Amino acid sequence: MAKGTLEDTYVAALQHDRADVDPTATLVGVVRRPTSWFHAAVDENVPELGPPAALLEDVRAAEEDLKMQGICEEGAHNAAWHRADFEDRYRRHLAESPEATAAIAALEERLEAGESLALVCYENTDKKRCHRTILRDVLEEDP
Repeated sequence: MAKGTLEDTYVAALQHDRADVDPTATLVGVVRRPTSWFHAAVDENVPELGPPAALLEDVRAAEEDLKMQGICEEGAHNAAWHRADFEDRYRRHLAESPEATAAIAALEERLEAGESLALVCYENTDKKRCHRTILRDVLEEDP
């Protein structure tokens, strides 16, 4: 059985036809609190794979503090990730939350069955760090 492909992109790229993803891939949003226009851009959303609210709040607070210090938006965002220990905390969430582990298992099963998936959220990773790249790494890691 052929394994499906796994890609990722961001919603604005989809909306402006700039996303370089397999046109047959299922667009899977991984956003905890999606907007209505986000729902319109993806085939489905799996909120359990979005970062936990407390982690997002810690990043936002650190980002605001850094912007007040004169750091540009992208620089503040990326530095806030480090300050909030985002990657370790998000990976811990994915490993320890029963809802997240079930959602990961479901995506892994779909990939094993040959379905191609594209993970989607808000951030353009050319400029800002994003949880979906960590999620993609987790899905691509050997079990």
